[in-house]
Order: sequence, then C-alpha cells, then structure tokens
Amino acid sequence: MSDKPSTTLPATVEKIIKPPVPGMPEKAQIAIEGADHLYRELRIENTLTNENGEKVRLKPGADVEVTIEAEPSATTPKGQPQCADASRP
Repeated sequence: MSDKPSTTLPATVEKIIKPPVPGMPEKAQIAIEGADHLYRELRIENTLTNENGEKVRLKPGADVEVTIEAEPSATTPKGQPQCADASRP
C-alpha cells in the first residue's frame, strides 16, 4: 500500500482505437464512472503487463479501475481553502 493519498474509481473499456499509422500503438478508450460527463473518457496506450511480465491488451467492455495518486505535499485537508493559483505551494 502506498503512503500517497489516492482514490480508485470504477471504469469500463468503451472501445479499442486502431492506430492511424502502422507501427503506432493502439489506444483503449476508458469511461470513468462518477466523473463529469465531458471529462469521463481517458485514452491510454493499450499495453499492460500481467503477473508473469507478459504484455497483454484490454478488451472492449472490460471492467477496470483507475487510481489517482498524489504526493502528500500536493494535497490539502478537505475543507481547507485552496490557493487560486494551483502552481503555488
């Protein structure tokens, strides 16, 4: 378990996108449940590594989890006001 603050959201692989140019990697489009409608889709290279170190691909319709993790210094306690400029400490 990581010491970093995190959240894990359920998601589903909506579709696999073939590369427009041969030799480029295919992409998996993932819909994150609970995200705002306009921001719920994420596209990643469709290459994962299984427990044996072998390369595998996601299938359309697969249930997956998306984990967001941050350094403790990049977070504030909930309820505490945040800076208007996110780049400032």
